[in-house]
Amino acid sequence: MITYILLALAVLLILSGLFVVKQQTAAVIERFGKFLAIRQSGLHLKIPFIDRISGRISLRILQLDVIVETKTKDDVFVKLKVSVQYQVVQERVYDAFYKLDYPQDQITSYVFDVVRAVVPKMKLDDVFEKKDDIAIAVKSELNDAMTNYGYDIIKALVTDIDPDGEVKNAMNRINAAERKKVAAQYEGDAERILIVEKAKAEAESKRLQGQGIADQRREIARGLEESVDVLNGVGINSQEASALIVVTQHYDTLQSIGESTNSNLILLPNSPQAGSDMLNNMVASFTASNQIGEAMKAQNLKKDNDPKS
Repeated sequence: MITYILLALAVLLILSGLFVVKQQTAAVIERFGKFLAIRQSGLHLKIPFIDRISGRISLRILQLDVIVETKTKDDVFVKLKVSVQYQVVQERVYDAFYKLDYPQDQITSYVFDVVRAVVPKMKLDDVFEKKDDIAIAVKSELNDAMTNYGYDIIKALVTDIDPDGEVKNAMNRINAAERKKVAAQYEGDAERILIVEKAKAEAESKRLQGQGIADQRREIARGLEESVDVLNGVGINSQEASALIVVTQHYDTLQSIGESTNSNLILLPNSPQAGSDMLNNMVASFTASNQIGEAMKAQNLKKDNDPKS
């Protein structure tokens, strides 16, 4: 019976000396309060009641978010959120465990120190544009300080920049005004281009219209010339031919007016004898004009032949 009890106690004693260390974790073993060894992941054995696990430390990458409030060069208070990713160096677990009690507080202090030294030298717009420079400065300072304690700073990121509420509203108003200004400039340019193009189109239209009218009149003149030649060929002189053409056009105009149902044009005179009167008046006018021209030619010829003149 005693043998079984002793055997059971021995088994319990051995089992109490066994311990497991998880992956990406290190266990610090002490013997009578003095550092003995560091055990990595796996199954390990320690002397019961003599050795003890003083602590376990994670070897994973950890992240600490630090919010810092500071003032910029243009006297604007701003809050920056700095995310620091750090890790215990596997070969320096002893330093990380024994040299530094609260690593998060140490990292936070350095982040505050760096941010409040760098940001006050920048204007608010530069803080947004150069946030990577701030992150690089934080990482450099932390690496120099935390390496002695067995910590490696993987990355430092400025993840948020939050100015004072009134400043943000002012910035939004400035941005909105700037966008309205740009929009107005674009609208003005578009309207100016539209006016210029419209003027060009109207000018081209007038040019083509004038060209068309000129071509039309040229063709009319050519047609009149051909008509006069035809009438001359049948014994009608040029004056009578011209008068006859005018009368013909007069009646063509009346016919066009009559064919249009919505026309408001009134042609005067439009009596039946109007064509005859127009023809007689035109013949008389042409005849009188020719007589005056012949008289002036004769008078000028007489003056040229007179020796006294």
